Amino acid sequence: MALNPQITNLLIILAFMQISKKVPFDNPDVLNGVRALYILSNVVIAGIYLYVQAQINKKNDMTVVKYVEPAPMGSGEEPKFVATTVKAYDQQQLRGLFKAQLMGVGMMAFMHIYLKYTNPLLIQSVIPLKGALEGNLVKIHLFGQPATGDLQRPFKQSGGLMGAMQGGEVKTDKKSIEAAERAGRGGVKDE
Repeated sequence: MALNPQITNLLIILAFMQISKKVPFDNPDVLNGVRALYILSNVVIAGIYLYVQAQINKKNDMTVVKYVEPAPMGSGEEPKFVATTVKAYDQQQLRGLFKAQLMGVGMMAFMHIYLKYTNPLLIQSVIPLKGALEGNLVKIHLFGQPATGDLQRPFKQSGGLMGAMQGGEVKTDKKSIEAAERAGRGGVKDE
């Protein structure tokens, strides 16, 4: 039985918090080594995402994906019907991954350069790489897993606070899609 990714992240964070207490960050050679590890980790993640992007473009899957996107929580908007292709959907998801990676690097740069925190460098060398390898697009396009079950598009929103903030679950059932199409809500079509 595999552990839940959030549980393994928590275990890794707790372990690395203990390890980082023993790392002599005041030694410039050690600090530069940890910085190099962090940079290498982010270069590997960028390489994985660029490979996934190349695979998405190479496959050029124009299969239509229809779903009803929930309205953002508290917005008062109606749920939105979306008709797109597998390629466009995957590219949109990949843009989100790139953006999240850049935001993480920006936050880490701020914390390390301006606030002089060094301990997070160690943890942030491992957790984002683990997250990238566990991502749905990477499972499909790098590891060659079939796009069925949890890997079927549109991907299920992660639970927790972020899933709740986005207004709930994406609906893919025929009844919801037909109702949204008839109501004409959204009508976003990506090609």
